[in-house]
Amino acid sequence: MRCPICGSIENRVVDSRSADRDEAIRRRRLCEGCGERFTTFERVEEQQLSVVKRDGRIEPFDRLRVEAGIRAACKGRPVSEEDLDSLVHDIEEGVRMLGGEVETARIGALALEGLRPLDGVAAVRFASVYKGFENPGDFEAEIRLLEEADIQRPEPGE
Repeated sequence: MRCPICGSIENRVVDSRSADRDEAIRRRRLCEGCGERFTTFERVEEQQLSVVKRDGRIEPFDRLRVEAGIRAACKGRPVSEEDLDSLVHDIEEGVRMLGGEVETARIGALALEGLRPLDGVAAVRFASVYKGFENPGDFEAEIRLLEEADIQRPEPGE
């Protein structure tokens, strides 16, 4: 790190602490050349998330688009704002864990996995768009999947 006063690269850290809600580290440094103190900040470089569309195009991940799709599925359903925000956050974190480029199908699967325990009707609504339902049998198959998941999920207190 070059001293902003004299340009020397000889310095040492005299104090470090968290900054910006633990998203950065603030370091106080002492220049060995001129004796002046200066402050630096370190931040983790966020990984750019990309979405691979069905037609092969690659676009930046857009949290607002994911949120809009989930909100549309939950419209008129008893799903709280807190649950919606938490689900969108979980999906974004899931995409981040999968790496830099994620297919839209995988994002849809993450959303559907998160919606099923929140609200079955919203999950079926979302699945109808995400999976491109074309006939009533598609809805029946999704409802069976939802019922099977409910059977396998233990009741609270068990």
